[in-house]
Amino acid sequence: MGSVTDPTSHDATEPATTGPAPAGATTTDPAAAALGGLLCLLAEGAPAERLTTAAARARAEGASAAEAALVEEATRAALDIRRTLDQHRRREAELTALFDTAGDLAALRDLDSVLRAIVRRARTLLGTDVAYLTLNDPAAGDTFMRVTDGSVSAAFQQLRLGMGEGLGGLVAQTARPYASSDYRADGRFRHTRAIDRGVGEEGLRGILGVPLRVGTRVIGVLYAADRAVRAFAPDAVALLSSLADHAAVAIDGARLLEETRAALVDLNRANETVRAHSEAMRLATETHDRLTELVLRGGEIEDLAREVAALLGGGIVIHDVDGTELARVASEPIAPPVRGAAESRSGGRAVPVDGTWVWAVLAGPELLGSIALTGRPPLTESERRLFERAGLVTALLLLLRRSIAQAEDRVRGELLGDLLAPEGGEGARDAGSLTLRARRLGLDLARPHSVLVLHCEEAVRVRLAAEAARRARSLRGLSGVYQGHVVLVAPATEPDGRPGPVARSLAVELGRALESPVTVGAAGPAARPGGLSAAHAEALRCVEALHALGRTGHGAALPDLGFLGVLLGDRADVGGYVERVLGPVIAYDRRRGTELVRTLDAYYTHGGSLSKARDSLHVHVNTVVQRLERIRRLLGDDWNSPASALELQLALRLHGLTER
Repeated sequence: MGSVTDPTSHDATEPATTGPAPAGATTTDPAAAALGGLLCLLAEGAPAERLTTAAARARAEGASAAEAALVEEATRAALDIRRTLDQHRRREAELTALFDTAGDLAALRDLDSVLRAIVRRARTLLGTDVAYLTLNDPAAGDTFMRVTDGSVSAAFQQLRLGMGEGLGGLVAQTARPYASSDYRADGRFRHTRAIDRGVGEEGLRGILGVPLRVGTRVIGVLYAADRAVRAFAPDAVALLSSLADHAAVAIDGARLLEETRAALVDLNRANETVRAHSEAMRLATETHDRLTELVLRGGEIEDLAREVAALLGGGIVIHDVDGTELARVASEPIAPPVRGAAESRSGGRAVPVDGTWVWAVLAGPELLGSIALTGRPPLTESERRLFERAGLVTALLLLLRRSIAQAEDRVRGELLGDLLAPEGGEGARDAGSLTLRARRLGLDLARPHSVLVLHCEEAVRVRLAAEAARRARSLRGLSGVYQGHVVLVAPATEPDGRPGPVARSLAVELGRALESPVTVGAAGPAARPGGLSAAHAEALRCVEALHALGRTGHGAALPDLGFLGVLLGDRADVGGYVERVLGPVIAYDRRRGTELVRTLDAYYTHGGSLSKARDSLHVHVNTVVQRLERIRRLLGDDWNSPASALELQLALRLHGLTER
């Protein structure tokens, strides 16, 4: 066909030619021109509105009815071609978008980022107001809202849909896509109050949901929704389903990647644990070897402290059960950690107390002392076990020291038995040989010594003997079991030589250490070895007197028992007794020239009668009252109690005898 003249190309001011064409010119066919125009418009991709004008133009140019019908048929075919081309272009754009989406999702590694990208792309591709995604919860048996894009309702963003509930629950249950042009009025779905409230708050009407599938397993639902009524075409369903397929693969890949990462983290943690355990085992073995070698070569507590300080990089202080410092390395002196030792003893582990680690050194239930680690930050579990192992070795060394001490104590016990044997009796020894043997054990018998008899329950007597031996070593004395009682011979420590204060302190300290009452009777001091036997007999009578008086768990010497001590003692110190009971009154009379002693004697002689005492003394009754008030100030408020009155009357009689 020749060139086709566009009928619209005529000049608007020039009339169209209606006559026959000039000679030699080509006759224009309106139908042919219209068909050519349709082809040109299709080639240009012109909109459908321009295609529909071809038939009208052909008729205007004089086309016959048959030709006009042909042009109209061609126009319908052109419109079909146009729609097909549009569909292909749209499908091509959708496929390009899907490929881009697949590439974007493949580049993401974080699950949250993958989910956000999916719903964002779904909203963009389908041009909806909202897109969202729910994931199935196999444990709860429902599907829950995971990610939204374009949502404004908090209630909607927190929805959980039971299987079969609402549109999404039905998709999750059946693994099939569902769409509703107006969900609120759609009776095909099982509406619930929670779902309808969330959808209503969000204002959604048209909703499309497609399953997220990995193989045959549904892992969730992908949605696109509008706030206006919208019928989703099959192309939209297919597009969202394709996106859901890509999304499901990406989600599963991200999940597997996260699981792999978690597995790698767990594996690294396990490797670190194995490595740390191996290092701890190596260090424990090395520590065990070093400490064992130390014990086998006869090392002392100081050697152990140096080894432990070097191993743990801190200071070490070791105390015995009495709080005496046994060793200290790389640390300032510290007070015995009584509270820390008690907590460690009850808990069975080393404990931190004010920045210092403390371990109770035990031999079974018996507390031997404590070991403290200073200048260290918090210990690791392996370092803590090493410190506790060092505490066990400390206990072993302390037990070895005690065994040696007990052997020495047996030698001391033999000397003690010879010292306490009655003179002339079986077992008595020469005083010179006793002094020599005592000197070898560090005991100076040239000094006055007191004898203390210790009594406790039978069940704790062995522990009492051990505690007494420790006290004896600290006092530079002797101890042992003699005639069924634990006996301690120690140099006199009080300025006046009285053993009563020592007996009282020992009763308190030993009772606390043994958690059982300990009664201590004391006598002495004996100026020579030959006097220790008599002092022992007196101390034994004192223990018996304490039990008889109901003072079990106390300590005293016979003079501390008042007139009973005078009655029970073989060496009655009458003057000392009078001085202890009546001394302040006698001294006041001597200093002031008063007659308080005479007044007190008259008061008791006349049965506590003020008037009879006044007549006897030839003074006014107020004078008697004033003198008795002075006596109260000197002797204390309980001077006239029955027990004190008995002591005072006996002291007055003895004072009168000694004065005469």
